[in-house]
Amino acid sequence: MSISRRHFLYFGAGAAAMGSLGIRPLTSLAKAGKKIPIGLQLYSVRGECAKDLPAVLEAVGNMGYAGVEFAGYYGRTAKEMRKMLDDNGLACCGTHTALGTLSDELFTKTVEYNKTLGNKFLIVPGMPAPMRNTIEATKKTAELFNKFAEKAKPLGMCVGYHAHGGDFKKLDGGQTSWDVLFSNTTDDVVMQMDTGNCIGGGGDPIAILKKFPGRSATIHLKEHGGKTGAPVGEGDVPWAEIFEVCETTGGTQWYIVEHESPTASPLEAVKACLVNLRKMGK
Repeated sequence: MSISRRHFLYFGAGAAAMGSLGIRPLTSLAKAGKKIPIGLQLYSVRGECAKDLPAVLEAVGNMGYAGVEFAGYYGRTAKEMRKMLDDNGLACCGTHTALGTLSDELFTKTVEYNKTLGNKFLIVPGMPAPMRNTIEATKKTAELFNKFAEKAKPLGMCVGYHAHGGDFKKLDGGQTSWDVLFSNTTDDVVMQMDTGNCIGGGGDPIAILKKFPGRSATIHLKEHGGKTGAPVGEGDVPWAEIFEVCETTGGTQWYIVEHESPTASPLEAVKACLVNLRKMGK
């Protein structure tokens, strides 16, 4: 996701979406013989959402997406949002919620909003550089995520962090901030890999997914390479290997499409992503 959007969400007041059911074990659905459902990160169609959110959710449901991950609520209450989801047969598979919404002051409000939505994944979409630009700072950030995850778990919630290209730059000592963060957080902290962001930042998503088994409850499927605006399946991401890890050791419960490259029609782009995923058997 873009830096400008991240700065907007770092400490913003936006709450997230959540499930009133308890946390399921982070075992792969594919391992249990079930297909992993596919959701859409609505940041992919943010302009359209701002103009007519109900129409976007209807279109996304008609495309065949099983769920959506929010990146803002466009002024809707949780009850209003839940009704729109239910009307279109969509689940909430996560929310990108600002770090500040998990603070002691806003935590209860965030959880209540998300329980109404039926979502359990509270994913922090980004952090200011000082929280992750040294090993020491990143370890302190890991402690913070452990605290959030510990508070969320008894409520049936999961807290996680979403990948950016900068997370894969090496710090002093040769480690990346991503590696330091997830090496120092508990298994309850969700590692939301973003395939395109990882590769674009010089990381190896397959190696990372293998290094942290069971941590990838949700993963962003984003293309990298190919023609400008290439949808998932038409670039250079090694999808077969990605899916293999997710469906064996990753503990993946949701595939979430995110498309950020400029196109004339964002809705057509995310439709193409889903069509290609279906062709790949997903």
